[in-house]
Amino acid sequence: MKTGEDQVVQKIAKALAVKRRAGLARAGLVLGAGDDAALVVPRPGYQAILTCDWFLEGSHFLRDKHPPDSIGWKCLARAVSDIAAMGGEPKHFLLSLALPETHTGSWLDRFLRGLVRAERRLSCQLAGGDTTRSDKILINVTVVGEIREGHAVLRSGSKPGDLIFVSGRLGEAELGLRWLRQGRTARHRESACIKKHLYPAPRLALGQWLAEKRFATAMMDLSDGLSTDLSRLCAASGVGARLKADKIPTAQAPVTKKRSQLNLVDLALNGGDDYELLFTVRPTKARHIPSAFRGPLLSCIGEIRRERQLVLIGSEGREETLVSRGWDPF
Repeated sequence: MKTGEDQVVQKIAKALAVKRRAGLARAGLVLGAGDDAALVVPRPGYQAILTCDWFLEGSHFLRDKHPPDSIGWKCLARAVSDIAAMGGEPKHFLLSLALPETHTGSWLDRFLRGLVRAERRLSCQLAGGDTTRSDKILINVTVVGEIREGHAVLRSGSKPGDLIFVSGRLGEAELGLRWLRQGRTARHRESACIKKHLYPAPRLALGQWLAEKRFATAMMDLSDGLSTDLSRLCAASGVGARLKADKIPTAQAPVTKKRSQLNLVDLALNGGDDYELLFTVRPTKARHIPSAFRGPLLSCIGEIRRERQLVLIGSEGREETLVSRGWDPF
């Protein structure tokens, strides 16, 4: 029997029927998926955070390489990472999904399993969306979050003298993608990097802690690579930066003959998809930043400077201009 749009919508609604799952209904959602639009009531004293994110076949994932459940997980996790970058809490999301008719059966079922896991883990409830048919798989996710008034951390708050921090190890997701392209899977010994590429974990708890304590002066997530995203933060703040290459936390690649050919610092600077947090802290508050927060490392990698240029200091003290070489869809 031919699958129609109503059947696809019913399948999505059934998989994500959060009102029938105890403990998952989110305060503020008065009317969710199933009507012309959702109805949301914001909490007094809070500001809404709105963000959206494309996830496109061929640009962001490969149909023959990425498992459907990882696509379901990642399409929501990517968008929620923007909420984490402002110190907020995700609440609801809208899913716009375009599929070939051939992918409305088992592929869609597996996609929804990953999306449901992400929804539960990230405490972000489906509020509605749209579906249509397409030759390629096209996904757009809009997330609504919230944060206490006056607590949102922007990109534009850095001042000269602030210290630059990152969470986690950078370049792992890019390394995982390279191994995935080579036919390796999450069962190989390179599994940590492959899993980070397939199932990224937005640093929600860290972002909320930094915002609540007012430790971060500026913050953003690392989606396109440190060299590109740091440039954006500095441009928004009207400052420059100096990074120390030997302080950047790089991927822990297994010891193999090919490892010697890897430039792990280059991967950390220019690899995308890590969804770690990049944030700056006043020197007087840096002592409050631990070496790790609920698992991920927290590393001080440089300093914000008044001169509007980005400089990378090598292991031998040699300075060079840091050029943005991260992900650029254009």
